[in-house]
Amino acid sequence: MILMKSSAHKKLAGVILLTLGSTAHAGYEIKLGDEDKIEFGGYIKADGRYVSGAVPYRDYWIGSGSVGADDSEFRFNARETRFNTKYTHKDVVGFLEFDLYGGNSNVGNEVISNSYAPRLRHAYIKYEDWLLGQTWTTFMNTCAIPETADFGGPLVGEAFIRQGQIRYTYGGLQLALENPENYGGVDASDKLPDFVGKYSFNGDWGGVSVSALVRKLDSLGVDEVTFGMSVAGKINTFGKDDLRFQFSKGELGRYVGVVVAKDVFEEQVEETTAYTVAYRHFWSDDLRSTLFYGRGKADLANTDRSHYGINLFTNLTDKLSVGMEYGNYDVSDLGIEGDSDYFQLSAKYSL
Repeated sequence: MILMKSSAHKKLAGVILLTLGSTAHAGYEIKLGDEDKIEFGGYIKADGRYVSGAVPYRDYWIGSGSVGADDSEFRFNARETRFNTKYTHKDVVGFLEFDLYGGNSNVGNEVISNSYAPRLRHAYIKYEDWLLGQTWTTFMNTCAIPETADFGGPLVGEAFIRQGQIRYTYGGLQLALENPENYGGVDASDKLPDFVGKYSFNGDWGGVSVSALVRKLDSLGVDEVTFGMSVAGKINTFGKDDLRFQFSKGELGRYVGVVVAKDVFEEQVEETTAYTVAYRHFWSDDLRSTLFYGRGKADLANTDRSHYGINLFTNLTDKLSVGMEYGNYDVSDLGIEGDSDYFQLSAKYSL
């Protein structure tokens, strides 16, 4: 225990106790002065997941296309658990967030300790209209991601990537230079950053964004400037219900579908189409369900993956929610077909 002798220390201790006791989902705030504060947030999430079918078990579905013999598997895990901290000094904000999807190589397993390595999700500095560091790509609209038990929901149809960038925001307009990566190219050379532009329209009705992506892909047999676009949003419908959607098309590669498509396939630039749609209905103030569907297709590689599901969540307290979800993940690539059903139980305690 640290003894606080001065009145200033006593005042600080009171502020800390007050904020820890009264803060809701936004996290806990510690005021260090008139212009300085630290905030803590995140959540603890426990999942039980049963998967049965030709697509092997995963803790959450990505755009993987591996298909094998029909099988089934059940696992408990708490790897989606995350922790973040935000530091504010006048107009400067620093943000860090980690989760436990960093793999378990040389860390542990079910036989030893079931340990998992932390993974950096976000690390950025924000000053006035500028952002520098790693966070969600500007190409994304995070409001369009549906509420699901499966991490991220139908990732096969979503723009979903975090990376280093420099971003400028002016009202609804965002312009960014982001980290380049030629996924699939042979002897790839990333000479120029990716350029992303997005404009967001927001109101009481919800929000919609329009995004554009311009890249320079340079690898064996490929030297091209490529383009892609996305429209995404969340529309408020009846009562607390909402409709969420994304539609992305173009030479998008790794930006959509989470490995559904490569940037370059057999020395040609890949063309991708991806979309999701999700409707969330509130049965009562605390009881709600989301019905969702997502699909991602790559033209040259002939990959075609889809994911649908339906769930039910309820809040036991203002910080603790529980739910269950049934879904199906399908691979219908040219010459490779298979699918798996899954059932998941989840509990989430928001810090």
